[in-house]
Amino acid sequence: MDHRLLVIKDGSCWIRDVTDALCHRGYTVATASEFEIAVDPAFAENFDLILIDHCEPRISAIDVCTELRERNIEVPVVVLVARDHLASRISIFKAGADDCLLKPVDVDELQLRIEVLLIRSDRGKRQEISTYEFGSMRFDFHQCELRRNGSKVELSQRETRLLRYFVENRGKTISRSALLQHVWGYRQAPLTRTVDVHVLRLRNKIEEDPKDPRFIVTIHGFGYRFDG
Repeated sequence: MDHRLLVIKDGSCWIRDVTDALCHRGYTVATASEFEIAVDPAFAENFDLILIDHCEPRISAIDVCTELRERNIEVPVVVLVARDHLASRISIFKAGADDCLLKPVDVDELQLRIEVLLIRSDRGKRQEISTYEFGSMRFDFHQCELRRNGSKVELSQRETRLLRYFVENRGKTISRSALLQHVWGYRQAPLTRTVDVHVLRLRNKIEEDPKDPRFIVTIHGFGYRFDG
């Protein structure tokens, strides 16, 4: 098992027992606050599933799900809700949650629900496109090969991974920290200009005018968006 789970919580002791149990069952578990997701929703894309401990008014699964879905982030979401907040379940589902369980949860049932969503998500990933064309470019996912008007464009391994991530998330605004975590593999995003340097190099290879990019658009103060 090699799935990464993100738990959004407010620090309650009982949820620590749940996260510890999931770690012992082979998941890689990270924790965050609602505020962190609001500041950088793209951070969530680095995980295979999100578990939210809905604790009004401190942690609102409705707000988190709404923020993620408005950004077209389709990571499966499971919400844990207290009995006195059962009335919120309909709003939670409408906001984009995939499942909702009553607290206190049975870890065996929680794992079963998580596995169902992960299997469904993995199937969708396996059906992803094998090639993608934009402008005069054609990117072959299987061969990791880029061609312009039929001629091969030489890309470094990092540039290939960066382009692949952009294509897979086309139309989404992606933060620099998300790129560092997903493309470079950093768990904590360091202060570095490496993303901007690699984006500039990639632009020089795919853009007709790198100074006025058509495909990799800068979102000032946040990151980039691929419009190919």
